[in-house]
Amino acid sequence: MRVLLVEDDRSLGETLQSWLQLDGYAVDWVMRGDLADTALRTHSYDCVVLDRGLPRLSGDSLLATLRAHGNAVPVLIVTARDTLADRIAGLDLGADDYLVKPFDLEELSARMRAAIRRGTQQAQAAGESHVDGVRLDPAAKRVTLHGEPITLTAREFAILHALMRNSGRILTRSQIEEALYGWGDEVESNAIEVHIHHLRKKLGAERIVTRRNLGYTLRGDR
Repeated sequence: MRVLLVEDDRSLGETLQSWLQLDGYAVDWVMRGDLADTALRTHSYDCVVLDRGLPRLSGDSLLATLRAHGNAVPVLIVTARDTLADRIAGLDLGADDYLVKPFDLEELSARMRAAIRRGTQQAQAAGESHVDGVRLDPAAKRVTLHGEPITLTAREFAILHALMRNSGRILTRSQIEEALYGWGDEVESNAIEVHIHHLRKKLGAERIVTRRNLGYTLRGDR
């Protein structure tokens, strides 16, 4: 899953980015509201962690614009503004949750999981998927093959999720990399091929089809 982190405090931003990466997320981190606006217009995210006090464009303005354009991505506000009026204002702008600094990192993770789970349940296209005996539950991060649980790494899960959300379509290598890695992350030349190889060993070699010079797709219908 890919997350946009919008935080102008460098020390806190570095801490949050590292923590979320350990949680298995691909994290894009920006320190200005206008850069976050550009990122949201050009990329798809599973969640946004948003500070309110940002340079160039405030978090409030960014969130209002996001919702006005019909973007329903889950947004978790993290801010030092702690009055009841502040909380109400943030939620009324369209935030899914509100967390006051300083906060515990494990609470951040739990609130993000809850926000993503609610967003997943509300979006029919992002709901539980099944293709040819493989069933994937994005909220529980659970995969089964003919009813038997399959253990996947975070990146194997992300690749399978992307393929299942795009059943019937070919995903290019760059599209898969975008689902796995944040900006600035080092991507080994054969990383995607290695993950695909491991998925085939766990799910069956016939389920993921290579389209020569194009990319990958799933065999079977949703």
